[in-house]
Amino acid sequence: MSPYSYFLLGAPGGETANPLAVFFPLILIFLVFYFLIIRPQKKKEDTRKQMVEAVKKNDRVVTIGGVHGTVTQVDETSVLVQVDNNTKLRIEKSALSSVTGKE
Repeated sequence: MSPYSYFLLGAPGGETANPLAVFFPLILIFLVFYFLIIRPQKKKEDTRKQMVEAVKKNDRVVTIGGVHGTVTQVDETSVLVQVDNNTKLRIEKSALSSVTGKE
């Protein structure tokens, strides 16, 4: 019998396997996913949320659609962005991709 048969066939003599040993790989996979995927994504979203909440008048912004402009008015859920001399767009704050700085 090979030395790996213990893992393939289970414990000899009908003994039950340790529950911790059975769930350890699943726990390990969850921890890897948490630290490599979930946690960094949450951190990035929190940073973006702070950036959107801190937007103020005269900030240069870029929207998710790629529109560049200058904020002329800030409301609770939207901003008024001037994209050209006589062109202003009202954009939801959630559609802002980045704040590139002051004009």
